[in-house]
Amino acid sequence: MHFLKDNWRKAAFITYSFVLPVVSLADNTNCDPASGQICNPLGTTSSIPDLIQKILEGVIKIGIPIVALAVIYSGFLFVFARGNSEKLGKAKDALLYTLIGAAILLGSWAIAEMIQATVTGLGS
Repeated sequence: MHFLKDNWRKAAFITYSFVLPVVSLADNTNCDPASGQICNPLGTTSSIPDLIQKILEGVIKIGIPIVALAVIYSGFLFVFARGNSEKLGKAKDALLYTLIGAAILLGSWAIAEMIQATVTGLGS
């Protein structure tokens, strides 16, 4: 364990030098996962707006359940506060930050859609 603490940079470099070429050379043409080939997880993404859209779709798929759990957690904070003003303040802050995070999450999707529509409109 002490060896890894001292040489973590070397271990990371060696690991990435073997893993990165395998991942970066993934080809989606005639891809058969059953044969052990690595298939491109992005499919036929070939442009920057498509890549941004795929990334945002993944972020939203992960972010929406997290927002739901944060709202539930805020509800529990309100219930367990039982009139204590300090705990009520923490619960209100938690709910406020959760709602701000949800607005940023959904706002990023809307902004990306507007940018994509503008770019495709300029291209035609």
